Amino acid sequence: MPLDPQEPISPLFQRGIEESHIAGALSGIYIRMKWIVAVLFGLVGLSGCTAPNPSFAQIRQDTANATAAAARDSKAVAQGIVEGLRSKGPLNIDRASKSDLETLPGIDSAAADRIVAGRPYDDSAQLLRRHIVTRAEYDRIASRIEVH
Repeated sequence: MPLDPQEPISPLFQRGIEESHIAGALSGIYIRMKWIVAVLFGLVGLSGCTAPNPSFAQIRQDTANATAAAARDSKAVAQGIVEGLRSKGPLNIDRASKSDLETLPGIDSAAADRIVAGRPYDDSAQLLRRHIVTRAEYDRIASRIEVH
């Protein structure tokens, strides 16, 4: 007996058809998700296998470079410690010798001579106001000088 499209379908039969379609759709989604997860795991596994092993010569070169860098850094640290121990605080520009003034960053023999010739000072900013040093020179030494 053929089904008549005009004839109403029983609610239970209609519900069964809808549930089977939903179950089929969910089953398809579940299978696709399994494939996606499997492909992702495969890609992750393959990406870890592509790094080439470094050769002995490359390892030796990298070690030599790291050792040289460590030696340079150690030397810089040692020089910084020595400079830190030598510095006794701010330099009094009214009493410092020419050679002491030349230890300041950016101060050469001529600048040291100008500082000595301009004594005495009321404050360190007079080096700028009297045009004894440039602004750039003063900015480099300002934290390292004082006047008593």
